[in-house]
Amino acid sequence: MSFDLIIRGGTLPDGTVTDIAITGQTIADIAPNITAEAGEVIEASGKLVSTPFVDPHFHMDATLSYGIPRINASGTLLEGIALWGELREMLTVDAVVDRALQYCSLAVSKGLLAIRSHVDVTHAGLVGVQGLLEVRERVKHVIDLQLVAFPQDGWFRSAGAEANLIRALDMGVDVIGGIPHFERTMQAGADSVRAACELAADRGLMVDLHCDETDDPMSRHIETLAAETLRCGLQGRVAGSHLTSMHSMDNYYVSKLLPLIAEAGVAAIPNPLANIILQGRMETYPKRRGMTRVPEMLAHGIPVGFGQDSMRDPWYPLGTGDMLDVAFMGLHVAQLSSPDQMRSCYHMVTASSAAIMGLDYGLEKGRVASLVVVDAADPIEAIRTRAPRLAVVSKGRVVARNTPVQGTLTTGW
Repeated sequence: MSFDLIIRGGTLPDGTVTDIAITGQTIADIAPNITAEAGEVIEASGKLVSTPFVDPHFHMDATLSYGIPRINASGTLLEGIALWGELREMLTVDAVVDRALQYCSLAVSKGLLAIRSHVDVTHAGLVGVQGLLEVRERVKHVIDLQLVAFPQDGWFRSAGAEANLIRALDMGVDVIGGIPHFERTMQAGADSVRAACELAADRGLMVDLHCDETDDPMSRHIETLAAETLRCGLQGRVAGSHLTSMHSMDNYYVSKLLPLIAEAGVAAIPNPLANIILQGRMETYPKRRGMTRVPEMLAHGIPVGFGQDSMRDPWYPLGTGDMLDVAFMGLHVAQLSSPDQMRSCYHMVTASSAAIMGLDYGLEKGRVASLVVVDAADPIEAIRTRAPRLAVVSKGRVVARNTPVQGTLTTGW
C-alpha cells in the first residue's frame, strides 16, 4: 500500500505518539509505525501534531485597514464603531478582497485554516458581503471561511438592516449575526435576539451574536439568547461572542445564568486580545479585565472558543494572525495557569472552536486531512513559545512550511 503523505512520529495533544497517513483529502490511517511508502514523508518526531488552528470570531471586511481614514484616538470600542462607519462608506469590493486575501495568506502560514468572519450588512450596497463571498470561493481549497451576516449598527437601530441581513443570507452568507446591546433600548435588544433565533429556526442556520460587549453589568442579552435558543430548538447551533458584561455581573445572578447557558448548549466566544484593550476604558483603578468568566464556563461544560476578533483595524492596532497569541493572552487574562487549564487554552483555539463552527476536524481515520506540525513538544510549550508551524496541511496538501529561527550566541560564560 502507498499513501500520498505520511506524518511520522508526531505527538498528538493528548500525548499519543503516532504516524498519520493521508490519501487525497482524507486521513487514511493513523497508527504507530506505519511502514507503507508515501509520495512525501514529514518527520515529526518530538513535534506536536494537532488539528489546525481555528478562529471563530474575526472581522475580515475590516482587517488591515488601520489608519483609514484615521486612527482610533481614544482606543474605545465606541470610537472604533464610529470610525468603521466612516470607513464603510469608502469600501470597494476590490479593497475588501485585496486586504482579505493578504490576511488569508498570513493565516495559512500560521496554520489557521478555519475562520468565522462577521461581515457588516448595514450598508445597502453590501460591499463587504460581495467581497468576502468572492474571497470564500477563492480560498475554499485551503481555508474553511464561514461568514456571519452582521448588522454592526443594530438589527432595528439601523434602517434597512434586517432586510439587508436577509439579502446577505440569500446571497450565500452562512450564519445569522446581531448586536443586541447596541440597539436603542434593552427591549429592542431582546427583540433582535428573538428575531435572529426565529430566522435561524426557519432557515436551518446557526446564530452568532455580538452579545453584551460592554462593561455594563445590566446588559444581560445572553440570558435572552439562551432562553430563545431553547424555545426555538437551536441547541448546539448558537454562540454568544464577547459576553464581557459578565465580568461585572453580580455573582448570584451569574450562578443562575451559567446553568441556563449550559442547558441551552450556547457556546461562548471570548476575544482576549481585543477586549483586554477595549474594555474598562471609562474607569480609573481598579480596571476590569475585559473578558468573560472563562474558567467558570468551562466548569459548567459550556463550549468555549477563543477568537482573534481584529487585526490592524479600527478596533485593534496590532495582531499577527497567530491563534497562539490569542491563547497566550487568554491564558493570562483568565488566569488559566494549571497544566490542564493551559492545555485547554490550546483546545480553545483548535478543536473546541472547530466544533463551535460545525467543522469535521479530527485526527482520526476517515476525517479530513487538515493538520499542523508545531515546533513544540506539547500544547503548553506551543503556547509558551508561540512555536513555529513547521508544516501546515490543508485537505491533504502541504500548503505552508516554516523553518525554526535559530539564534547564535557570540559570547560565552
